[in-house]
Amino acid sequence: MINYLDKKIINIIFCLLSITIQFSFSQDGKFHFNKKNVLIVYGGYPPHQPKTFAKKIEKWLLENNAIVTLSGSTEVYANNKIMDKTDLIVQSVTMLDIKRNELKGLVRAISKGTGLAGFHGGLGDSFRNSTEYQYVVGGQFVAHPGGQVLYDVNIIDKKDYITKNINDFSLKTEQYYMHVDPNNKVLATTIFSGNNNYWIKDAIIPVIWKKHYGKGRVFYCSLGHSMDVFDIIEVKEILKRGLFWASESKFRNKENLLSPLYKN
Repeated sequence: MINYLDKKIINIIFCLLSITIQFSFSQDGKFHFNKKNVLIVYGGYPPHQPKTFAKKIEKWLLENNAIVTLSGSTEVYANNKIMDKTDLIVQSVTMLDIKRNELKGLVRAISKGTGLAGFHGGLGDSFRNSTEYQYVVGGQFVAHPGGQVLYDVNIIDKKDYITKNINDFSLKTEQYYMHVDPNNKVLATTIFSGNNNYWIKDAIIPVIWKKHYGKGRVFYCSLGHSMDVFDIIEVKEILKRGLFWASESKFRNKENLLSPLYKN
């Protein structure tokens, strides 16, 4: 017969199990944005389908309890009232020019703790003439030799929240060769075959990284030339985790990410 004390112990165990299961599920499947303000900015190069991408991200964010604002212009970056209340910027803007006051507003917001996240050229090839912007993102697109090619993405940090329990995978899309800040925390890389540009044979280039700029978290992934890339299970999960991680800038302590490659 189970006595009162046994019942208490059993209840405590069930409560602990319930908490553990709930925590695990929220880590692996649910992303509670808790009314965070997310600004999605899109525009530029039409083949990247910036508006389609923006609407896809908007749908997922709304399903996960975020408050979403869409903007088809970088002019919004100059609006301090909007920027001050924004917790996360998701940008899908490729090959445009940004005005000085817009860049100033963007940099100001991220420095103060607004997160920034994006994919492919929408973040990594946005404003080619702005060195300051490239410092914020941590890299700049250079070329995609051969166009659509089959290549591997190698997960090199399997302990980080964004890439935990995700294995290496292959896909056919544009393989971005990039100039990259050596202080980024790199989560995944790719190796170039040299079949199209022999001089970059065996070059290892980051595909996914995270960093801080001031108080703001920055997440970048070079995948995503077309919408079907985001249907790949690994890419979809990385997208969700990356956006969520970047949205936490104002609510979490700053992580120690700095690990320069060339430090003695």
